[in-house]
Amino acid sequence: MSTVRIRFAPSPTGYLHIGGLRTALYCYLFARSQGGNIVLRIEDTDRTRFVEDAEDDIVQALEWCGLEVDESPMLGGPYAPYRQSERQDLYRKHAESLVDSGHAYYAFDTSSSIAELRKNNEAYNASTRLQMDNSLTHSEEVVRMRLESGEEHVIRLRVPENVTVQFNDLIKGSVSVDSANIDDQVLVKSDGMPTYHLANVVDDQHMAITHVIRGDEWIPSTPKHILLYQAFGWQPPAMAHLPLILSPTGGKLSKRSAQRQGIPINVRDYRAKGFEPQAVINFLAFLGWNPGTEDEVFELEELTSVFSLERVGSAPAKFDLDKLGWFNAQHLRRLDIEVLLERVRPFLEKHGMIVEDDYLRDVCFLVHDRLQQAQDLVTHFSYCFVDPVTFDPVGIRKRWKSDAASLVDDYAARLDVLRSFNEETLEFKLRDLAASRKVGAGRIIHPVRLAVSGTTAGPGLFALLRVLGRRTSVRRLRNAVTRLG
Repeated sequence: MSTVRIRFAPSPTGYLHIGGLRTALYCYLFARSQGGNIVLRIEDTDRTRFVEDAEDDIVQALEWCGLEVDESPMLGGPYAPYRQSERQDLYRKHAESLVDSGHAYYAFDTSSSIAELRKNNEAYNASTRLQMDNSLTHSEEVVRMRLESGEEHVIRLRVPENVTVQFNDLIKGSVSVDSANIDDQVLVKSDGMPTYHLANVVDDQHMAITHVIRGDEWIPSTPKHILLYQAFGWQPPAMAHLPLILSPTGGKLSKRSAQRQGIPINVRDYRAKGFEPQAVINFLAFLGWNPGTEDEVFELEELTSVFSLERVGSAPAKFDLDKLGWFNAQHLRRLDIEVLLERVRPFLEKHGMIVEDDYLRDVCFLVHDRLQQAQDLVTHFSYCFVDPVTFDPVGIRKRWKSDAASLVDDYAARLDVLRSFNEETLEFKLRDLAASRKVGAGRIIHPVRLAVSGTTAGPGLFALLRVLGRRTSVRRLRNAVTRLG
């Protein structure tokens, strides 16, 4: 049995889309689960939409997620080069071999004549090609002269008439298309660059690709690829088309719909927002696949051991930002505290907060199980670093009763003289105060929390006071008494 070989073949026409990362992930998981190899191929034949730093972005995104490839433009490999712009001679040779065998032809049609054809809702295919200006309507001598004169032209696939193109998709099942519905696809553009269709097929064959895994937006192109394989006399690889990713409100997750709903669309945005790479991977794995168990939280290695294409569904999967947040929280809680320190420090520095390691370590221990993202430390738990400047108005109405100022002030006085500032002592002093004032402990706990944090919820109060320390705790308590009365 031959070694499984998968390629992830993005185009550097923009930064890596989150849907593209899911494709890369499924390629990686299948290759590794089968003991196979994964190839990164850069399909950069569309020079009009080329983005200078897009290739670097793709590589960095894969590295961030831990998706290591075996062959690439950077690593090299037995089938180099791995950029299509560096393989043009190969494509031209194969395109001309198709012309020689009658499976393709030169077309000299102008853009205006093709536009007129499209206006009438007709495809450039068997029923229309003889009406157009191409090598099928002229003698070989005339065609040769036009080519030698440098006249602008393309090479088109000659789709056979009255045939059914069929292929078996590992996810979608059997797919059949009548050749009358297949366009005479351009294989080589007028600038000499191959189209996606030709380069894709030629490279998959020459790089010994055994399986093609890609989004199901490519299903309409697959019959054209099957015809190319047949024309070359090659065996096509196994095909698997992944289900669409839908926006939360339905419809394909496009850049516009994502922006409208506050969803980061590019992988670099998730990195900038402090999402855990393992959480993003875990979340994406479940957009179309499930392990067949109740388990949800997986590291990349664990996903590799349980992944199978058989458990990838054909129905579209809906993007759920809240679920991604849940995954992120689970993976954050798995991090060692020292690793968490490195995650949160850039966000502190961004907000101008310089914090010593020992104190930051204490804060991380305190709120570790309450973080959903690393940046939450400076957004939701900023009171761990700076005194609150506002107090939750609902909390004031509900918790700051008529005797709150007196109780909080008394508690501050007791804390101010403590030598041992530990949780047991802090709790004892509060409950002793409650007993002496003949009130429930909650009558003091809630306004004290409001005073030191500005909020009514958070980590355990006595643990919070311990981390803040005596001086800060007492200062905040007395400040709240002054401000809230």
